Amino acid sequence: MPRVLIVEDDPDVRKAVQLGLRHQGHDVFAAATGEEGLEQLHPFRPDVVVLDLMLPGMSGLDVCRRIRDRDQVPIIMVTAKGDDIDVVVGLEAGADDYVVKPVRARVLDARIRAVLRRQDASVSDAVRPRAESHGELVIDRAGLVVTNRGEPVALAPSELRLLLTLSASPGQVFSRQQLLEAVWEHSYYGDIRLVDACVKRLRGKLGELGGDPRYIRTVRGFGYRFGSP
Repeated sequence: MPRVLIVEDDPDVRKAVQLGLRHQGHDVFAAATGEEGLEQLHPFRPDVVVLDLMLPGMSGLDVCRRIRDRDQVPIIMVTAKGDDIDVVVGLEAGADDYVVKPVRARVLDARIRAVLRRQDASVSDAVRPRAESHGELVIDRAGLVVTNRGEPVALAPSELRLLLTLSASPGQVFSRQQLLEAVWEHSYYGDIRLVDACVKRLRGKLGELGGDPRYIRTVRGFGYRFGSP
């Protein structure tokens, strides 16, 4: 039974989402503030965090950043419809996906199950060599471990899945839509911001935020490709 930590200050929304997810078979703990959510992160050990961006006291963005400082648990942020800037900032802060209010339990359940699937190795990955070296970057597909220059790289599920997808076919150009469907299992065009934000986070963790990235390369007007140095 997946454990879901909800951080939502609106009592009506919090109760509705909690009941809806329990009906879908999840074990749910609901926190009213960011501080309470962070306090429950260790004892509850959630599989997924559902985080409202607009919280009293500590903001949802600050909560997201603090979680990412210590944990790579998947984060799905909840935002008001039309808050495009908040969505981009939230994704760049480390959220794996987002939903807009009003939150429907079935939609959220589908997003939760999709983000949990990203933590599992795909069947195609299982038949590939255990570890692949791309210069100083080593990708262990069986163990789902990535090291760069001999140091482990902590990646959130969407970041790891994106890296696995791109590196499985070095040199192949993937459109943002193709990556959106492969990594996030979304089939509609409006979420391509997920791809760009995730690429930015992944480049940062691989130490390539300069103008000439070594691994995740932009193909202008189309998408991205993986290239070994």
